[in-house]
Amino acid sequence: MTTAPRIPGWPRRMALGMTATGGLAACAGPASTQAVATQSPGHVVLLGDSVLDNAGYLRGGGPDIAAQLGMRLPPGWRATLLARGGSVTADVAGQLGRLPRDATHLVISAGGNDAGRQEAVLGEPAGSVAEGLARIAAIREAFARDYRTMLDAARGSSLPIAVCTIYDPRFPDPGRRRLAVVALAAFNDVITREAFARDLPVIDLRLVCNADEDFAAPTGPAIRGGAKIVAEIAAWAARRGPAIRRSEVFAGGS
Repeated sequence: MTTAPRIPGWPRRMALGMTATGGLAACAGPASTQAVATQSPGHVVLLGDSVLDNAGYLRGGGPDIAAQLGMRLPPGWRATLLARGGSVTADVAGQLGRLPRDATHLVISAGGNDAGRQEAVLGEPAGSVAEGLARIAAIREAFARDYRTMLDAARGSSLPIAVCTIYDPRFPDPGRRRLAVVALAAFNDVITREAFARDLPVIDLRLVCNADEDFAAPTGPAIRGGAKIVAEIAAWAARRGPAIRRSEVFAGGS
């Protein structure tokens, strides 16, 4: 396997390191997987939903995220796709049951479909802003329970784990897009809180996939968006070993 070439004009990678003691450090620089090459060959497993299982969105052909990751990782490393389109957070448990024995890193994208199933609440009448927020709060609390259960199950593997936030959807209707971004903030708050509480790194897809061209569908990454996600996964894998326990934010910053 060969390392995928860097696409001109794309932003450099930025990682924000947040230690368990509260220290915050910014690390900006070009993508690199050289650190991985000095380790034993790794096996990155992708879990969750169609953010990582994006082949169905690529109607014009081209490599999906799993294929791009396989090309981006150093020689000897592998990528396996267990994520499935349409999966919700509770479905990740079944995917964890199929982990390859030689898996070394886990990447999880979950929550987008949980949120999508609740979109109808945005159209329901409410007697006050407080009443509307109370409904969203109840949805958030239910999602938090599912997400905590899923993360704790994933941590049972004792492997390094990175989780992804939910990116801003590219709905054609600007009004629907605005409401979705606000509603998704409740879900993303759960993801980041639960990840940081467990010293897990976060790939913030809201900042990584930050252009309409990154999407092949309102909620599905195109080849370009997939390549940007892969770059962050590769950067994390290059830095992450079993002995390292620290929350970081991989945000694809310029």
